[in-house]
Amino acid sequence: MIGGLVGEIREDLGSAKAIPALSAGATSGLGLLVSHVAFATLVFSGPLAPYASQGIGLVLFGCFAGCLIVALAGGYRGAIAGLSPALVIVMAHVGSTMDAEGHARFVTTVAALVIGAAGTGAFCVLVGRFGLANVVRFIPYPVAGGFVAGIGAAVCLAAMSMMGAGLHWSGVPVLFEPAVLARWAPGVLFGVALYFAMKRWRNPLILPLSVVLAVGGYQVAIAMSGMSGPEAREAGLLFTGTAEGRLWPAIGPADFTSIDWAALSGQLVNLLVLVLVALICVVMSLAGLEVALGEDLDWDREFRAAGSASVVGGLGGGTFLCMIVPASFRSRLFGASTRVTGVVCAVVIGSALVFGDGSLELVPVSLIGGILIFAGLGMIEEGLVRSYRRLPWSEYGIVVLICVVINALGLIEGVATGMIATLVFFALRLSRVDPVAGRFTGLDRRSNRVRPPPERAILLERGERIHGYRLRGYLFFGSAWPLTDRLKQSLADASAPTCLILDLRAVSGFDFSAVSVLGRFLQSASAAGVRVVLSASSEALQDGLARNVPAPVFEELVLEPDEDRALERAEAFAIAAWRAEAESADERRASLLMRSADDLERYLDRQATFEALMEELAPWLDARTHGMGESLAETDPSCVGVQLLVAGRATVYDAAGNRLEECGPGDAVWPRAAREGNPDSVVADEPCRTASLRRDTWRWIEEHEAPLALKLYRYLFESS
Repeated sequence: MIGGLVGEIREDLGSAKAIPALSAGATSGLGLLVSHVAFATLVFSGPLAPYASQGIGLVLFGCFAGCLIVALAGGYRGAIAGLSPALVIVMAHVGSTMDAEGHARFVTTVAALVIGAAGTGAFCVLVGRFGLANVVRFIPYPVAGGFVAGIGAAVCLAAMSMMGAGLHWSGVPVLFEPAVLARWAPGVLFGVALYFAMKRWRNPLILPLSVVLAVGGYQVAIAMSGMSGPEAREAGLLFTGTAEGRLWPAIGPADFTSIDWAALSGQLVNLLVLVLVALICVVMSLAGLEVALGEDLDWDREFRAAGSASVVGGLGGGTFLCMIVPASFRSRLFGASTRVTGVVCAVVIGSALVFGDGSLELVPVSLIGGILIFAGLGMIEEGLVRSYRRLPWSEYGIVVLICVVINALGLIEGVATGMIATLVFFALRLSRVDPVAGRFTGLDRRSNRVRPPPERAILLERGERIHGYRLRGYLFFGSAWPLTDRLKQSLADASAPTCLILDLRAVSGFDFSAVSVLGRFLQSASAAGVRVVLSASSEALQDGLARNVPAPVFEELVLEPDEDRALERAEAFAIAAWRAEAESADERRASLLMRSADDLERYLDRQATFEALMEELAPWLDARTHGMGESLAETDPSCVGVQLLVAGRATVYDAAGNRLEECGPGDAVWPRAAREGNPDSVVADEPCRTASLRRDTWRWIEEHEAPLALKLYRYLFESS
């Protein structure tokens, strides 16, 4: 593996990527060096201010080690890693609330950060090692886009603040005072010009040449103004070194004897918050980089790389590491998608650890501010401009909302606001999806149960009182309320149902609200005297209803495995309701007789034809008897030409055990159940008698008794 990395880096150094990699790596390293010095100063401020130099060394070492490890071990070539601004606030809170004094406070704070960073890193390694990154990677596109835009805007604001031009409404007139304008205007002009130049020509030499020219031109301008270097640094025009000599190691093993373990244990809640924020930063940085790049990353590998970087960086300096989106995206922008970019960035940061940060004293503050503005504008374009072209207005509003909240309140608040807004919009959209995939009545659908003519006549009259609904999707509070409202309205209609079927076969899941709402509807249906049949309901739904519905109501609920069985039960309820009506009994019987007369006549004619046919075929038939529950299939179906049911009833099932139809006297069992490659099974519902005609015998009849064969063919055709 090491040999492969060395070979890859050697190959990239000899390719056209070398110059862009050196340029982008040096630029990113310089930017991270400056920003992390500021981060460390913030973390080790207040009571820890006397230890700011040591804190800078610890943070820079973590950034150096993390950037190097992510560059070599990560899947994205051109990755730049560092400390997220969101973590700086939490780290500073840990230091400011540490219940210790003096040197013990500094050492205990460092120990807390080391434990938090190393523990978070180990967790990230395990997530990547066991392929669990997909569990945490589901970040909606608007949230990722808003994160990218918010970070871009925050980078621009930080650049303005670095150049001494804090953006506040009350201080806007001050920005245009000559002394203040001279500090920020060159940087803004440089950043905007660099952004449009790179967008127009995309030449990797633009950045290094512009940096050299800017540094040289700025130094000439300072010299012509008669200002010395120290005076320029005092005026905030050039960077000022914070320490002399090496910045690391900043703490030794002996220092850890000063740890205040009681104060450290009191930081448990803050450390848990720090770990949670670190995980969010890793997820959001990867999601944001995917949006910026327009491609998918290997999250498991990136989690392992970020975790390893946090372990090493944490043990060496207590620094949490994750991908820096603007810097990593800049690698792609410069055509520097190579591991060399991250290595060069790490070397630049590491040089400050060895030689100190005195080299920054020649660099104008406005130059680094301009580079940050250049990166921020790229992120704003990706997050706001391109999202505007891709997203509908509602989702684009979430992007803008996140961007505003991130810069007004903070990173975590912005992401949290975006997630809440996304969930609200998702719930609203999902609630507009009709959970009813189809509706039918007992006239539209019949069960496969064979019923006598009187019952068929009853169902023709009362079939419209059987209402069926095929439900779909995920049932939750937003969709359950409209559904039950529709069902309750059907109970109050003039054609109120005798029975209601809810087919749940296509329902993917439900929440507690849906169970509660459905339970209240069942109580309303029970009070209205309507029987409810649930088809293909899950055990979880049944258990939920059993716990939330009164026992008498739940006992009335009918549970069936499929729609056919549900229809059979609903038909039985409709028939029973018809028979139970006491009023106008004579009129109902007369109506039933008229409806069933034709059907009964056809049934009797068919039975007479069947009996006459059995008498003629008697010399060639093989008669068999079957007990209830036995299969009616012959031992060797391939030899059977036709198998007729003479007496009894049987049911045809498919291979999955679903009832297809019922058979009665006169029906052909075979070849009705013979499906090529997957024959159905026919099971006796009661003792049955069958008569079979072997295939070779059938051929003999066709040759020697053609009129009889024609009668058999005609009967089978008319009965099918």
